[in-house]
Amino acid sequence: MVEEHASGRKERHPAGRAGEERRPDLLLERADLAADRRLRHVEAVGGTPDVALFGDRGEVSDLGEAHAPSLPPARSNGKAQRQIETVLEVIARSLHQLPMAIEILGSSQIERMRRAGRAAAETLAFVGSRLRAGMSTAEIDRLVREDTARRGGTPSQLGYEGFPAAVCTSRNHVVCHGIPSEKELLESGDIINVDVTTNLDGFHGDTSAMFVIGEASAEARAVVDVARRCRDAGIAVIREGARLGDIGAAVDELARSEGMSVVREIGGHGIGRRMHAEPHVAHTGRRGAGIRLRAGMAITVEPMINVGGAAVRFLDDGWTVVTADGSLSAQWEHTVLVTKTGYEVLTQV
Repeated sequence: MVEEHASGRKERHPAGRAGEERRPDLLLERADLAADRRLRHVEAVGGTPDVALFGDRGEVSDLGEAHAPSLPPARSNGKAQRQIETVLEVIARSLHQLPMAIEILGSSQIERMRRAGRAAAETLAFVGSRLRAGMSTAEIDRLVREDTARRGGTPSQLGYEGFPAAVCTSRNHVVCHGIPSEKELLESGDIINVDVTTNLDGFHGDTSAMFVIGEASAEARAVVDVARRCRDAGIAVIREGARLGDIGAAVDELARSEGMSVVREIGGHGIGRRMHAEPHVAHTGRRGAGIRLRAGMAITVEPMINVGGAAVRFLDDGWTVVTADGSLSAQWEHTVLVTKTGYEVLTQV
């Protein structure tokens, strides 16, 4: 099926001061980083909230490396080694209490994000138009690789934390992170999520859509529709000064009103120079809770909606997430820029 896009207002980010053209800000926000969230990088940094940190030549410093302590030479005595290990343990615990860094994009970075988002969206549309019963999910992977290269990009997912493919293909009860396979063939009645992320000129665009293969059940079509509307409801509340909890609340309220559930373990994320960055974007939440959104932030909104319960389980491959009760699941995703007056969807064709 053809994706229907959220209608976001578009505006260019003001150029601001001259340095903004080459250097993004990092906004420091206090957060609870104790929970270990799957598939995302937490980069904790010290300092005072609202301090701007800059890297050389417009590149953001690798804050994880900046905090990596140096180990003593191998010949250090046992007592000294134990002291060092104790210090490292204290540092590791303290990092969970420090602020997190959120990238605030400048005008030149926003333009590059637009190009990356457009490339990802065009690849997704190209691949989606070729889906058919009998096709293997491995063929989807090949199409993504070829089309991404034609557009001058590389697949962000390929090799990420060891992920073996260029795209996630998640059928029916698979919630997300399905691995393409020559043995997995699309059948009439299937619903499938195709998740494409493109790295273009050092920035990432991340988007996914649901596709219905042949004649699907009413239940399958319903969860596809509700998931799309949940994504759009989450996007609709985005604006400078809104809270992250507003997004989750909007998604959860709509899903519940349709008798469906929202996956809690996995959510959206910040995006820019990194495919997965702060902040974590939960798709459940409370209005008025969470950090404030600020113009120049780029995030993904990608709720996973289940026909049955919200519980999920992870398969032994270490990636694939499925519904615990075997019910159908659907997901739609956009990369969204926060603006002064609302939002701009960066992954529309």
